[in-house]
Amino acid sequence: MAAATALSLGVGKSWAQSGEKIKFWDMVWGTGQTYTDAAKGIANAYKPAEGLLGVEYQSIPWANWYQTFTAAGAANTTPAVSSGAAYLPFYFMEQGKMAPADDLLAQLKKDGKDDFLPGLIDALQTKNGLAAMPWSIDLRVLWFRKSILEKAGAEVPTDWQSYIKAGEALQKAGYVGFATSGYGFHNVASVLLNNAGGLFNEDGDPDCVTDRNIEAIDFLHELVAKEIIDPYAIGYDYAANVMPDWTSGHIAMGFEQVGLPAKMPAEVAADLVVASPLASVSGNKGAAYWVNPLMMFKTTPSQPSSEAFLAHYLDNLHLFWEQGVCSDLPTKKSITDLPIFQNDPNMARSINEWQPIGKTIAARSKYPFGALNAVDGGSAMINMLQRILQGEKNSKALLEELQAGLVKVMKA
Repeated sequence: MAAATALSLGVGKSWAQSGEKIKFWDMVWGTGQTYTDAAKGIANAYKPAEGLLGVEYQSIPWANWYQTFTAAGAANTTPAVSSGAAYLPFYFMEQGKMAPADDLLAQLKKDGKDDFLPGLIDALQTKNGLAAMPWSIDLRVLWFRKSILEKAGAEVPTDWQSYIKAGEALQKAGYVGFATSGYGFHNVASVLLNNAGGLFNEDGDPDCVTDRNIEAIDFLHELVAKEIIDPYAIGYDYAANVMPDWTSGHIAMGFEQVGLPAKMPAEVAADLVVASPLASVSGNKGAAYWVNPLMMFKTTPSQPSSEAFLAHYLDNLHLFWEQGVCSDLPTKKSITDLPIFQNDPNMARSINEWQPIGKTIAARSKYPFGALNAVDGGSAMINMLQRILQGEKNSKALLEELQAGLVKVMKA
């Protein structure tokens, strides 16, 4: 490693001595300024080895993040290292602007520090190399309010059939059994992936009209028809309606982020329980997640410096969870083995039962691809959800429209 570093840097010592630093852009994750302070602390604690460059930390807001990155890419002013949205690395890999992380992963393996949870490295692997390193997971799990299910006489569901039965009991007692807003396409993804469905075929082409997907949309139709989903959900906003309805107890069950309790008052958080994964109508089990990446760009003045800093950053990720500033799941087993996770039944179940069956919206495609950014941020899935909430029941026709919408987005 040292010889390779010296060879790659060439005039590395003069750079280091001149005070030049690699740039690290970091999005505002977790609890705002508290998170940013923790992340900046990890960056500032980095002491580069001789001949390697130090690091300059810069916090990047989520507002207009896509334009920020694409404009920097076009102008070749991207940072050396950056965190970012789940599918952003694949866009830059296709643009030829991403420095693959394969060498860094090989070094982590050599050092015995490649203890990533199942499937995460594969989720970032493209045909052109490893697009990024995973640092946290936005995982969706099934939450329920224990006291409300007991009050309604509803059993904790284990499959889609028992979910309907529990939802009916909740609806009869005046509660909502499936949380969503009119923009909750993450919940649609959760149901599709729970049934081993997906949006694409192995080649990454839109392939929505499948038996598994039709079964999933039929399930959502039944939730709507039986008013297990709030009849007014189509007009709901997530922050203004869904979160307050969890707090008040109007919502008793639904797919949400693992960090849901952190958004609730203490008495509500204590009543929230993660269920075990549901068996779908086809007998499958699956979950939706978004893998948050740490990327390296070719605009770095020193690739060995980028890799050395990123190795340091990955080695200190545990501080985010030890300090309580990140509500997503970590990606490394050495962190999830900590008592703060294993002594919390909800976190332990999320890690041990839900994470291993997680998939991204690229599921069924052999490799992820850049157009996933447009799919994830587009309106095609939202449009389908709103049609479902309005009571349209032809699942095949809705999926045909979804496919047409994805084709249009991916050709843009």
